[in-house]
Amino acid sequence: MAEAHQAVAFQFTVTPEGVDFRLSREALKHVYLSGINSWKKRLIRIKNGILRGVYPGSPTSWLVVVMATVGSSFCNVDVSLGLVGCIQRCLPQGCGPYQTPQTRALLSMAIFSTGVWVTGIFFFRQTLKLLLSYHGWMFEMHGKTSNLTRIWAMCVRLLSSRHPMLYSFQTSLPKLPVPRVSATIQRYLESVRPLLDDEEYYRMEMLAKEFQNKTAPRLQKYLVLKSWWASNYVSDWWEEYIYLRGRSPLMVNSNYYVMDLVLIKNTDVQAARLGNIIHAMIMYRRKLDREEIKPVMALGIVPMCSYQMERMFNTTRVPGKETDVLQHLSDSRHVAVYHKGRFFKLWLYEGSCLLKPQDLEMQFQRILDDPSPPQPGEEKLAALTAGGRVEWAQARQAFFSSGKNKAALEAIERAAFFVALDEESYRYDPEDEASLSLYGKALLHGNCYNRWFDKSFTLISFKNGQLGLNAEHAWADAPIIGHLWEFVLGTDSFHLGYTETGHCLGKPNPALPPPTRLQWDIPKQCQAVIESSYQVAKALADDVELYCFQFLPFGKGLIKKCRTSPDAFVQIALQLAHFRDRGKFCLTYEASMTRMFREGRTETVRSCTSESTAFVQAMVEKSHAKADLRDLFQKAAKKHQNMYRLAMTGAGIDRHLFCLYLVSKYLGVSSPFLAEVLSEPWRLSTSQIPQSQIRMFDPEQHPNHLGAGGGFGPVADDGYGVSYMIAGENTIFFHISSKFSSSETVSLRPQLRPEEGCHLGLPRNTGVFGRGGVLACGDSGVGAYMTVHLSSWLPQNAQRFGNHIRQALLDLADLFQVPKTDS
Repeated sequence: MAEAHQAVAFQFTVTPEGVDFRLSREALKHVYLSGINSWKKRLIRIKNGILRGVYPGSPTSWLVVVMATVGSSFCNVDVSLGLVGCIQRCLPQGCGPYQTPQTRALLSMAIFSTGVWVTGIFFFRQTLKLLLSYHGWMFEMHGKTSNLTRIWAMCVRLLSSRHPMLYSFQTSLPKLPVPRVSATIQRYLESVRPLLDDEEYYRMEMLAKEFQNKTAPRLQKYLVLKSWWASNYVSDWWEEYIYLRGRSPLMVNSNYYVMDLVLIKNTDVQAARLGNIIHAMIMYRRKLDREEIKPVMALGIVPMCSYQMERMFNTTRVPGKETDVLQHLSDSRHVAVYHKGRFFKLWLYEGSCLLKPQDLEMQFQRILDDPSPPQPGEEKLAALTAGGRVEWAQARQAFFSSGKNKAALEAIERAAFFVALDEESYRYDPEDEASLSLYGKALLHGNCYNRWFDKSFTLISFKNGQLGLNAEHAWADAPIIGHLWEFVLGTDSFHLGYTETGHCLGKPNPALPPPTRLQWDIPKQCQAVIESSYQVAKALADDVELYCFQFLPFGKGLIKKCRTSPDAFVQIALQLAHFRDRGKFCLTYEASMTRMFREGRTETVRSCTSESTAFVQAMVEKSHAKADLRDLFQKAAKKHQNMYRLAMTGAGIDRHLFCLYLVSKYLGVSSPFLAEVLSEPWRLSTSQIPQSQIRMFDPEQHPNHLGAGGGFGPVADDGYGVSYMIAGENTIFFHISSKFSSSETVSLRPQLRPEEGCHLGLPRNTGVFGRGGVLACGDSGVGAYMTVHLSSWLPQNAQRFGNHIRQALLDLADLFQVPKTDS
């Protein structure tokens, strides 16, 4: 019980002799050190705020201006053109610091110099903002840079040459422009033309013209007004209405996952891997707080917005009946840990010092060795975060608003992040393709109650030391968490290291108090709600098929020889694969970023174009010469690249229409055009994952240090979700998701009689891709289920689509007759 006494600084008991008042010196020491650490952080933030506020100026530059002004006065040169004299006359008369003429003159020159310095900073910032508003460089062909772009690049480098901090460029970034309605309508009609027949297209064209002429002008005025007033006319509405107001489960529908390094193994010791990784994460958080992380720069000169990084740690999503809220704390000194149905609170600091990796390893090993059983209702408690949001909000209000439940829930929600210690082992085995899919499924949803889906991210640790992340989407987009993950994996592999036996370097401090068990008092009514949420989540997880694979014949090395963008190459291959899979084209979503603008997030690239469909149809017909096919491919690739650039430069389609729709709702204006546009399903939703944002190591010297990227659930019930990472010169990773229950993506189902199987508690005609590589399928009648080993099952859903993607990539490579490596 020694550690329990250290948990409180003051203890007192009432006795007949009076109040017995005792102090814990050790606890007071920790309180004192914690306060010192807190004040240090405040001072660092104040200092960084000043340095960030005067960028690209600096205290040194201010001193130079003051010395130049004072020096010129000694040479009898008035560089102020009389302003110093005016300032001197305006200073109050009398005693004090203004007593002597020399002091008054120096003070006047300092005030004048400060004014000149501040004016210069303002001028430089506005000039930089004007320069960053130029995007012509994006539309120039590779290797054919114009003189205007060269001059522009030199000016940007000159104005941003001083070492910037993370948020130095935030006020210099331009605002996201509001496109003209006519331009958006034109691009929209162009994007749906290949998906509609003549009659449908004519109807949509009439709706669009009516909207453009009658309703849009009024809506656009409000949108332009918002763009003048707000930092970004899209981001706050996007966060609220697309994410926070969603009432469906976060698991599968919103959260996404990120994989570990898959071709190397640092250690098999679960606690040791966690010790290094979590130490690296808190080091990253420290750099984030001190703004020591360099901002991401496109081409090395164009800064990207960094505002999403602010809520990476100490953030949780709090459920509400109508809308959720993102709760962010300025600091958190612990993590919440889940293991075998128990929740723990693990402190990251001893006093003001961050625990070393070996100490963290010891603490996690203590949790792993803890034999205590879960409390009643505790094991599946996190299923509340995996089910419906309304049910979770009601349960939170009813059962977690007071007492020990409130205290335990606050320990989780106020943690830096959540850590899940799994008892299973997953790892990618190149000899077993299914291993990557099983690994991804475990990260996407686990067993539906061993992830806290509300936290900004959950760090998932498997028994064999393999890791992964499950990230909540509202607070930021995938490249932000990818930045953290890249730093953490690089630090773990190249800076921290392990002993020969796989443990963290150094000796731990055994005097550290062990992690604290969180205490719950969960009544039967709450347990019933937990079980209901679990069943909802389990049905959702069981319905998702995930197929992940590594494409080895080639990577970006061969694609570049085809003289096209790697992203355009893959996107056109996806169109070809989808047409072969479904026999038709569909509305396709590709995420692009708008972080060249202040508080920018994402925009949609509508990858299914008239040019890409013309190429796909020609490929399928097999009657065209290769030269003609190459021409059609180049036109499609050029179109895709142009659309991607338009989306990145604020000239996209969907965010503008989304905001116009919201304004129409606020005004009570009905628009059949907008209602139809916003209801169109994205049956093919795609996203490319960046391979490298910070250079932690040389990929040529360490080619096997590759992450496999990550993935997400299908956006439409009858569609596919495709995530891909062009991981190197010779490899691409794909993550494909679909639903077994979809009548559109499923291929064949066995016909079963009710007596042939066992009842698994699943809806009719659903399937489960389980740990053992089995598929459980249902026919008519409750309880009509059987299990079939995947080796005897025909490819279906995501796996079938993945095979089409493989073949499409190979067919495109054959067009250009570029030799491929062996698979």
